[in-house]
Amino acid sequence: MWSVDEHLADILAAVRPLEPIELQLLDAQGCVLVEDVTVPVALPPFDNSSMDGYAVRTADVQGASEEFPAVLAVIGDVAAGAGELPTVGPGQAARIMTGAPLPPGAEAVVPVEWTDGGEGGGAASGMTPASSAPEGAGGEVRVHRSAEARAHVRSRGSDVQAGDLALAAGTVLGPPQIALLAAIGRGTVRVRPRPRVVVLSTGSELVQPGEALTPGTIYDSNSFALAAAARDAGAIAYRVGAVADDADTLRATIEDQLIRADLLVTTGGVSVGAYDVVKEALTSVAGGEDDVDGGGIDFRKLAMQPGKPQGFGAIGPDHTPLLALPGNPVSSYVSFELFVRPAIRTLMGLPQAEIVRPSVRAALKADKAVGSPAGRRQFLRGAYDAESGTVSPVGGSGSHLIAALAHADSLIVVPEDVTSVEPGADLEVVLLG
Repeated sequence: MWSVDEHLADILAAVRPLEPIELQLLDAQGCVLVEDVTVPVALPPFDNSSMDGYAVRTADVQGASEEFPAVLAVIGDVAAGAGELPTVGPGQAARIMTGAPLPPGAEAVVPVEWTDGGEGGGAASGMTPASSAPEGAGGEVRVHRSAEARAHVRSRGSDVQAGDLALAAGTVLGPPQIALLAAIGRGTVRVRPRPRVVVLSTGSELVQPGEALTPGTIYDSNSFALAAAARDAGAIAYRVGAVADDADTLRATIEDQLIRADLLVTTGGVSVGAYDVVKEALTSVAGGEDDVDGGGIDFRKLAMQPGKPQGFGAIGPDHTPLLALPGNPVSSYVSFELFVRPAIRTLMGLPQAEIVRPSVRAALKADKAVGSPAGRRQFLRGAYDAESGTVSPVGGSGSHLIAALAHADSLIVVPEDVTSVEPGADLEVVLLG
């Protein structure tokens, strides 16, 4: 039997990061940047106001108070996006909006709440809209507080300067990174694309959710779980409805899906039963001159529980990687986390540290000792408590217990040479999510 580590190493040795492409910003979300991006222009590109208020000279408002306000002549409005700017001279002020450029002559911005808003009364709560009261851009304003130089002014380049490194190669582009790229004027970016992962489940007993069950049938949960897991890993997932236990049908379905797949994942049909058709179908899928076992898929037994039967190889003219997972729901999901997720993250071009799930050490919290098969690395579903540094088993060890899996947030790892784990024992815990 193969060990878990040997099987994973074999997969990662055969999977290569996808070739970079140029994508529009929103299409690049979730992708890995392949080049350093430098800032072409300072951000913000000009001095601008951080408040709605009045652009003033500091000397004109020095010592201003509610009892003795500074009375200034309002010479106009400065709105965000304004091109031609008025010059603020002695004894003058310009109404200015948040984000608007600081006009020549002005040294600070006083918030509108520090003024009478040009109404001649007490402190204003806001400005009258320019469309309904254009006269607000003229007349006089009384300022009730003094302001230091540069008060409420966002300086040019205070975020980033031209020539600064905006994002380094290897960065995963999330919403904040997309925002930064847009803010510095980048419309496209060079990235490794998100892998396209096709997930298909096998079994004549499978019925799609929403349809009626008949005697002997069950709902297809694996393809939904694995497609969701592929998306969570960063891939674009395509879920194919369950394929009946017929080798020719399965073979044709797989060949049809190759055109849109960077990685194929099957679930079910890899054990030793008479109706385990994945092994039968994949031994005759044409895959190129370098294939072994016909379709280039090696079916293995791994020293692990759950998930002993596994398949891995490449098929089709482009040697598309394929991972064949067992059909029991827990076996399928655990296998995905251990083998498929790292393959997806490798295709994305992520660094080694981000390919596998993080793990911690935790003390086993249980009422009694937990057994484990000799020579197998067991993965138990667990609930991890970071505050206490403990992990509790969730549900039993059966590979069909989906409900327990839904309430687990981690996998408890019991080494191959351990057959019994006492409460309080220190174990590796793989964190999910």
